[in-house]
Amino acid sequence: MSGGLAAPERPVTDVGKDLLTVGIEEEFLLVDPATGAATPAIEAVLAEVPDELRGQVQRELQTSQIEIGTPPGLDLGGLRHSLGLLRTGLAEAADAAGVRVLAVGTGPVAGPVPPVVDNPRFHRMIERYRLLVPGPGVNGMHVHVGVADQEIAVQVLNHLRPWLPLLQAATANSPFYEGVDTGYASWRSVLWERWPSVAPTPWLESHAQYERSIQELIDSGMMLDEGMLYWYARLSSRYPTVEIRIGDVCPSLDDTILLAALARALVDTALTDIHAGRPALQVGHHLLTAAHWRAAHDGLEGLAVDPLGGGLRPAWHLMRRLFDRLRPALERHGDLALVTSLLGRMHTRGTGAARQRAVYARRGELADVLDDLAQQTRG
Repeated sequence: MSGGLAAPERPVTDVGKDLLTVGIEEEFLLVDPATGAATPAIEAVLAEVPDELRGQVQRELQTSQIEIGTPPGLDLGGLRHSLGLLRTGLAEAADAAGVRVLAVGTGPVAGPVPPVVDNPRFHRMIERYRLLVPGPGVNGMHVHVGVADQEIAVQVLNHLRPWLPLLQAATANSPFYEGVDTGYASWRSVLWERWPSVAPTPWLESHAQYERSIQELIDSGMMLDEGMLYWYARLSSRYPTVEIRIGDVCPSLDDTILLAALARALVDTALTDIHAGRPALQVGHHLLTAAHWRAAHDGLEGLAVDPLGGGLRPAWHLMRRLFDRLRPALERHGDLALVTSLLGRMHTRGTGAARQRAVYARRGELADVLDDLAQQTRG
């Protein structure tokens, strides 16, 4: 709900010349190592974060959450290195504070509801929205891709709309909630969608319409401010970026880097299409809503809504088709070999949700799931 990203070093839209920067924000759950329940330990953990990382670690909405943000860059290897340092530093700070940090969409284990961080804006949110907040916290992943021209960035949003459910499916990492299997791959998505401004990005004609829409939602009382625009893709209110914000936080660095590469390739492909005068695929709001629900329910292990013709297809079939669509952009950024490898690994091992269920199936113990998540989070 907040951002810790530094300004992009070289946001560009000139297709064919410059590459696109990418940066990542990840939110994590703080849990009691004995019970596995979410614990209000944000201040204790922040006190243990090394000085050199403090500028990239911050509070989130609830005292059981903590967020990191990478500096933006062009090279995925550098991005992975930054994330590795942040995740390791955060895990060590949590150890020193007597808690655990988990890369998981929401709390697998039941427990008392942690309070909201003492922040005037957060208190206004509680006053306005009341029972939407209670729970252990919902933890997402946001990918920022540098696009400086706001008019073009709005066109990019139109081009992204049909493909974001597949990225959501790939991030699914919260099948367990309060001690039970929810039947969903991403229960975080279900909890998150209770907020009234969470929705697929609408079709937009211009940046002026984008700005008018935000103001109308604020005037209606549905949002307190622009920061509460929780569309699945939006223009960042702080940085010259397109922000894709549909996924659970990923359990491992491999998953995170894969999703960042796919997100950047989607934006790059959109810019190429805009430059060539190719229109965005128009998909009805109702079908996009269905596609996002299906992504939350099935992840990549089940079925997905086909944006090209409707109907259900195996999710991995649609992911392979998307990969083929993104291949030129992946090649242009030097990411093709890495994404091919990481996507193959995810196909073999499953999404985070599938891996959690596989661990649980061995002994029927959520403690095993938490142990595995803690290990993956550290990298």
